[in-house]
Amino acid sequence: MSAPGYDHLKSDIDELVPDLVALRRDLHEHPELAFEEVRTSGIVAQRLHALGLEVRTGVAKTGVVGLLRGEASKPGAKTIAIRADMDALPVHELNEVDYRSTVDGKMHACGHDGHTSIALAVADILSKRRAELTGNVKFIFQPAEETIGGAEPMVKEGAMEGVDGIIGLHLMSDY
Repeated sequence: MSAPGYDHLKSDIDELVPDLVALRRDLHEHPELAFEEVRTSGIVAQRLHALGLEVRTGVAKTGVVGLLRGEASKPGAKTIAIRADMDALPVHELNEVDYRSTVDGKMHACGHDGHTSIALAVADILSKRRAELTGNVKFIFQPAEETIGGAEPMVKEGAMEGVDGIIGLHLMSDY
C-alpha cells in the first residue's frame, strides 16, 4: 500500500522523465565552465519563469535563484532551499554517446548537468502543488562550484536570505 498521493506524484515524475533526460543531454552537449554558464542559466531562468516562480538572475554573475511561494503558507512560514551546481570541467570528453560535449576541452564530468535537470524537475513538480505547500522553496542554481567557488559570492549576494534549511544532491555513477 502506498502513501496517500504517492501514485499521483509518481505519475507526475514518470511524465517528466523524457524532458528531464532531454534537458540533461542538452546541457551535457553544451558545457560551460565556471562563471561562463550563460546559456545554462538562461535555460534555468526561462524554465523557472514558465513555472511561475519569482526569479533572480545574475547572482554571482551567472547564478539563478527561483522562489516558489507556498499558497498554504502563513506569515513566518519556513523556507527550504534546493541547490544545484551548473558548471562543467575543462576536460576533453572521450565518451562515445550521441549527446557528447560539442565543446572541445569542456564536459560535464561530475554530473552538474544532471543536478541542474533534477532541481528543475523538482521545481516543476512542486509548482504544480503550490496550493498545498505550507512553506516556500528556494531553488539555487550555483555557478563555479568546481574550482573557483561560486557559493561564497552567491551567499554574499543574498541567495541564502530567508532560508531555514538547504538540500543539495550529488550523482554517483557507481550503480
